Amino acid sequence: MGIKSWLSKPYANWISRQTERDKRNPIECQQKVFRNIIGCGQATSFGKQHRFEQIRSYPDFREQVSVMDYEAYRPWIDRVASGEKNILWPGLPLYFAKTSGTTSGVKYIPITSDSIHNHIDTARNALLNYIRVTGKSAFADHRMIFVQGSPVLEKHGVVDTGRLSGIVARYVPAYLQKNRLPSWETNCIDDWEAKVDRIVDETINERMSLISGIPPWLRMYFEKLVEQSGKPVGELFPDLQLLVFGGVNFEPYRPVLDKLIGRKLDTLELFPASEGFFAFQDTFPGDDMLLNVNSGIFYEFIPLSAYFSPNPERIPLEEVKCGVDYALIVTTNAGLYAYSIGDTVRFTSTNPYRIKVSGRISQFISAFGEHVIASEVERALSETLKICPARIREFSVAPMIDPKKGNPHHEWLIEFEQEPESMEKFAETLNDAMCRTNIYYNDLIKGHVLDGLEITRLLPGVFDNYMRQRGILGGQNKVPRLSNDRSFADQLYSVNRELTPKTAQNTEND
Repeated sequence: MGIKSWLSKPYANWISRQTERDKRNPIECQQKVFRNIIGCGQATSFGKQHRFEQIRSYPDFREQVSVMDYEAYRPWIDRVASGEKNILWPGLPLYFAKTSGTTSGVKYIPITSDSIHNHIDTARNALLNYIRVTGKSAFADHRMIFVQGSPVLEKHGVVDTGRLSGIVARYVPAYLQKNRLPSWETNCIDDWEAKVDRIVDETINERMSLISGIPPWLRMYFEKLVEQSGKPVGELFPDLQLLVFGGVNFEPYRPVLDKLIGRKLDTLELFPASEGFFAFQDTFPGDDMLLNVNSGIFYEFIPLSAYFSPNPERIPLEEVKCGVDYALIVTTNAGLYAYSIGDTVRFTSTNPYRIKVSGRISQFISAFGEHVIASEVERALSETLKICPARIREFSVAPMIDPKKGNPHHEWLIEFEQEPESMEKFAETLNDAMCRTNIYYNDLIKGHVLDGLEITRLLPGVFDNYMRQRGILGGQNKVPRLSNDRSFADQLYSVNRELTPKTAQNTEND
């Protein structure tokens, strides 16, 4: 056992005691966070306009501050970027985290001297909690990858601006700097494929013990490692102990990643975003995450079923129920108030408060009234893969509203690495799983409003090429799981045609 591994255990115990106190007193923590944010926000332009000095309770806040998305915040952000102080939070933010929105284009999310600790400390706490619960700390002695955007900053107005992961990279503690890969120079590479190639070169001969990234990035990196070394990743890196991931459900990728690794590894799920680090997995094994209740974020929730109604009900943490999908609304010490981040969550426990990310508000299928969300298609697919083994690189689902024959149905566009033995059985099993998962879908199938789902097999590389053509390959960019129209599916068809050999196209035309 190395010195870092040895020292990490008492440190983990100390930090975990703080986490345990927060778990036992979540509502008190939230009330304290709320009071601090409202108190700091009173002297800001936003606070004055919304009469923060009159806010004495959560109902007061709910009455005076409406739920806002980024478009509603854009004028305030523009004022901050121009150099005006005390607009959303005292002074100016340290940074803007630059992120791509699905409806708002590029977004600039403020990170303040108060909120930066949420991002840094929560990542640290998640790893230390893993050490405390499992007793495994050997990874601290060897090399670790934290896949990050470029740490190079630009200016948006007067504020330093960059990708969240690149900003956080500047705060990696000194005692981990020697363990961390890739190098600063490699992290600064903008072209994602060139960056992954360089990461492979830098890591292939190292003693890697921890690798962190979203599952699509892990797949790409592992494929290149296997191609160069001729070995499974788990054999190439015998000290590899832990995969850390977030942003995308791991389960649909598990069969592909398990094959590339060649052995089982521990996994640690995180829920970070530019707006805040909201949750992390605290049990092992486990498939949910502990809500971060005492780190500068006050939470509200809107039942997803009511989100688009004129005056949707907002509730605080103490009123949530398990099994309900909620739109996540946050008020933070970065100067965001009643801000809708676009993600939906589902509580698995209220003692303590644990969640799963269930999807995006903007990603659903309800073309026929079925109200299907991302977590449902991912759960149905995971169940199906246990019965009909296959390996899937990527997938997306869209409605087929006006088919050439038969009734409307859902079309699953899937890029297989290994197809199931029987595609017919796979589709039937998947459709049955969807019927069990979503009662509205089941009713539409039984009522013959919808036919059973159909699977379209896409050529290898379609999803990567789609992302590459739009300059969003790699990093934290994710494939839309669901679309309520045909626009994304049509774009995938277009890329699929580009990759289809001309001889095959001619055969199809004949």
